[in-house]
Amino acid sequence: MSLVLLIRHGTNDWVHGRLAGWTPGVHLNEAGRKQAESLAARLVPVPIHAIYTSPLERTLETARALATPRGMPIHIVEAIGEVKYGEWNGAELKELYKHELWPGVQHYPSGTRFPGGETLGESQTRMVQAIDTLRNRHPKETIAVVSHADMIRLALAYYLGIHIDLFQRLAIEPCSLSAVSFSKMGPRLVCYNDLGTLDHLIPKPEEPTPAKDEQPQPEQSAVVEQPQTEQSTAGDAESAKSTETGTS
Repeated sequence: MSLVLLIRHGTNDWVHGRLAGWTPGVHLNEAGRKQAESLAARLVPVPIHAIYTSPLERTLETARALATPRGMPIHIVEAIGEVKYGEWNGAELKELYKHELWPGVQHYPSGTRFPGGETLGESQTRMVQAIDTLRNRHPKETIAVVSHADMIRLALAYYLGIHIDLFQRLAIEPCSLSAVSFSKMGPRLVCYNDLGTLDHLIPKPEEPTPAKDEQPQPEQSAVVEQPQTEQSTAGDAESAKSTETGTS
């Protein structure tokens, strides 16, 4: 049996506001560095035979936090890099929510192409192919794969038999650990979105309600519709609404 540890990079200043994608120069912030150090400490009892990482700075820094205490090298694999969001790289999430392609990203990701980028189906294919190649190099061993929220969600959806159009239902927090074992019986999810704490289950404070004089007054006899909650993007956004899609 081989074991693949799927690790999302630690948090950074772009996680809740912009879709970092392949934008260079996005580093872990102080909180992200502490998350990576904490994860490395939790993983001390786990034997890891190789550490593979996306080429982007935030993943490299997370991988180094795991590798340095063990005296291990890290191996850069471009195929496990972030979704190629094309023209959406670096964009503010509040603007992307208004984009005509946003509903497709949320509800039909298998057939929606990012402008100048790839479809999430293409992202899933390269991620799964990369993971299968890496794990086949390490039969009966454990490897760490440091990547991004959407890429990890896409991989988990594939191995769990979840249709790609439903992958947004999976939450992957910054510096979380998920693990999939592979045997002759197929893949098994043995750890999911683990943070070493239950803090992420504590309800967040509700957003303040607009002042009474700011609330629009419904016209007489009009039907007032309740606003629908927006979801997070594909990508490290993940985190602002439902998870980080891609969120940075």
